[in-house]
Amino acid sequence: MANRLADETSPYLLQHADNPVEWWPWSPGAFDEARRRDVPVLLSVGYASCHWCHVMARESFADQETADYLNEHFVAVKVDREERPDVDSVYMDAVQAATGQGGWPMTVFMTADGEPFYFGTYFPLEPREGLPSFKQLLVGVHTAWSERRGEVTDVAARIGRELAGRDVEYAAPRAPGEAELAMALGGMRGDFDAERGGFGGAPKFPPSMVLEFLLRHHARTGAEEALEMVERTAQAMALGGLYDQLGGGFARYAVDGAWAVPHFEKMCYDNALLARVYAHWWRATASPLARRIALETADFLVRELRTAEGGFASGLDADSDDADGRHREGAYYVWTPEQLRAALGEADGARAAGLYGVTPAGNFEEGASVLRLLPGTDHDPQLRARLLAARAERARPVRDDKVVAAWCGLAVAALAEIGACFERPDLVDAARDAARLLARVHTRRDGDGVRLVRTSRDGRAGPSAGVLEDYGDVAEGFLALYAVTGETEWLTRAGELLETVLSRFTSPQGALYDTADDAERLIRRPQDPSDGATPAGWTAAAGALLSYAAYTGSARHREAAGRALGIVTALAERAPRFIGWGLAVAEAALDGPREVAVVGTPGDPATEELHRTALRSTAPGAVVSVGAPDTPDAPLLRDRALRDGRPTAYVCRDFVCGLPTTDPVELAHQLRATR
Repeated sequence: MANRLADETSPYLLQHADNPVEWWPWSPGAFDEARRRDVPVLLSVGYASCHWCHVMARESFADQETADYLNEHFVAVKVDREERPDVDSVYMDAVQAATGQGGWPMTVFMTADGEPFYFGTYFPLEPREGLPSFKQLLVGVHTAWSERRGEVTDVAARIGRELAGRDVEYAAPRAPGEAELAMALGGMRGDFDAERGGFGGAPKFPPSMVLEFLLRHHARTGAEEALEMVERTAQAMALGGLYDQLGGGFARYAVDGAWAVPHFEKMCYDNALLARVYAHWWRATASPLARRIALETADFLVRELRTAEGGFASGLDADSDDADGRHREGAYYVWTPEQLRAALGEADGARAAGLYGVTPAGNFEEGASVLRLLPGTDHDPQLRARLLAARAERARPVRDDKVVAAWCGLAVAALAEIGACFERPDLVDAARDAARLLARVHTRRDGDGVRLVRTSRDGRAGPSAGVLEDYGDVAEGFLALYAVTGETEWLTRAGELLETVLSRFTSPQGALYDTADDAERLIRRPQDPSDGATPAGWTAAAGALLSYAAYTGSARHREAAGRALGIVTALAERAPRFIGWGLAVAEAALDGPREVAVVGTPGDPATEELHRTALRSTAPGAVVSVGAPDTPDAPLLRDRALRDGRPTAYVCRDFVCGLPTTDPVELAHQLRATR
């Protein structure tokens, strides 16, 4: 027997390839081995930038005595939750149902049939703070398995039945209307932190999808309170410790209620979603802060996460080595007054301490401070550049360089839109390169249509099939890139992916599943319509279906989007904060969405001005098509002619079109008009 992770593509699995634990990747062979040996399976789930996953790896999984016991009495299976979100989802449901909470690392004991019977998260090498040691846990589970097998298998069978019966009850109710969206706004108002921005208390996660809904709601209805919640939250996040004040980019979440101290991992999806939010805030208000944060976050994505193949890496670790060689969370990012003086000199060090709120007591560990801008202040560009150069000498956090299809799709959408809004063609080029990687490496064509692969690394496709969020978010990215470039390849590719969504992920009633109907069978087919750190596959697919219908006039796709949005109606009142992207898509559906066709010679300044005006519109979910008149493979451009020989824009919604215009001011007016 041996550790079997050395040939995996997942950086998280590779981090455990040298453990004395005889790890298996998730595979039928692991369960066959457990059945042959008549032992339980230990499932350990985490991800590469997870702090406590690293701690458990350094402690429990690296300990030879613990590993020997584990290897003798269990089959150990290691799963990267980012590579296999379906496995993670099914067993996290079990953990949360059994314990009332969840998180990573996730520790699950199960039978060889995949039925779980005992759950937990992090377990230390030695007992502490009410937690048994990992070895004590293993001994206890082995004893129960050996001496009380009947009880264990009864529990496992009961939990398996309960999980299998948790499909969403769905009779395809109607999509949300005015009343439901107003009710959702009211629910968010009740949870809003008016003093510090955001929703609820600590820890605070960036509410990207809720902010998108609020921006769209404001654009459609003029509701000022929706915009006020966006502005208060976006300002607080941008000025606080959640945002990297030197290098740009957002951390995963704040551990406090004031956005001061983050959990330092930086994820591709957060930064893609937030870059887009700030660009859309800028479209609504022309805020200089919104513009700066959108561009800096886009630049962070390209500078820090872009891979050699043109994709976007999953994220950066929270931990790195400090000056004393200790591997610590936040070591790369935090500063003491002494460190500022060493980098800048006495006078400038004191000035930087005042500017960024660095005090002798600190706001983090061991007297260090997370940099933040104090209200009413702004960066000194010279100080910032010098501090960034000094920080570059520190040991950098490790990068998880696998590409996740869904997150790369989110980055394509963000970079394409930001590049167009702010006239940064280099960002559009980066979006196009990432889309080409998705088309080249992540896409498979066979007799059953087009399929996505979930991950890749170093240009090599990973072993896992794409899940619904991959199809929805990649289609979203392709459609955004089409809007910006007019390259019909991306419209065609989005349509192919959505055809797979309709044929493989959708029930006859219009409900959506996270895995295809021919995917690996787990104890339950995962199905979660609520938005988490990213849009749920369900709501991401609904948004892409709606946009594609607007581009093509396809009633089939429009009807599928409407049926899928029924789940938003069901959740809008009970849990609006957890269906934010679904609410944003519903806003687009209520607004039309508007269909904008810009016809003109590519490269003509007048064509470009009309196109830029359309892309800067705040109309919720508006779709934009640009190209020569009557382009055959661009449905919105068919039968569209120049007016008086000049580039012309056409705006339609709900089967009604306004007068064609050659005037960008008039086009902007047509796109501002509310119901």
